Amino acid sequence: MEWFESDEFWTHYAPIMFDEARWAEAPDVAEDVMKIAGLSKGDKVLDAGCGLGRISVEMAALGLDVTGVDIIQNELDAAKDSAQAEGVELNLIKADLRTFKAPQLYDCAVNLYTSFGYCDTQEEDLEILKNIYESLKDGGTFILECVSRETAIMYWTPGEEFERAGYTVKTHFEVVGAWEGLLSCWDLYPLGSGPSEKPEFTHRFVQRLYSAADLRDILLKIGFKQASVYGDFDFSPYDQKARTMVIVAKK
Repeated sequence: MEWFESDEFWTHYAPIMFDEARWAEAPDVAEDVMKIAGLSKGDKVLDAGCGLGRISVEMAALGLDVTGVDIIQNELDAAKDSAQAEGVELNLIKADLRTFKAPQLYDCAVNLYTSFGYCDTQEEDLEILKNIYESLKDGGTFILECVSRETAIMYWTPGEEFERAGYTVKTHFEVVGAWEGLLSCWDLYPLGSGPSEKPEFTHRFVQRLYSAADLRDILLKIGFKQASVYGDFDFSPYDQKARTMVIVAKK
């Protein structure tokens, strides 16, 4: 089992990784998706790796027909609860993106907030992108946002320490290979722990780092007719001032 397939991992770490700022930005991201893809109410959207439904629920609130796919049942249950609390309809499917596809069903697909690059092999990463391509209607839009090799370098930090969700969180980051990946170490200590105490939870994972140009070319090779790289959802340039990497591809 991969770490991202573990219910136990997400139970402990989801509150750490999805803080208030991430939830607060969700409505704006949903509106950005609608504008970028030129969507109208009723259009079908695939949230590939929907997690807690942070963006899925907000897209559904805009009148889109949203399907969230994730491999973690606990995350899907939380997304369902959020949708019910907001009074919106949300289609939720428990599936592995390495095998899930719904041929030519969706007008748009999204994979957001660094949900890509964690598989053991590049071939598995490629299968995810191919399946998303197959799931889009002709003329559909795919929006991919994740840490790229360039943004990892620009915003490099050796680690940090902060308090969140009842824990003192200590992170440490290391470069893997020739910037081929980024090793992330997350240690959770109960608040008030002494300096000699061991963490209650420890997690190590590697994210494969692609350059923006490489990912763009991979998408074109898969079959997308166009693929453009931006530094944010507002179409700002992907340059030394880029906040993140956003690729918009058209089938």
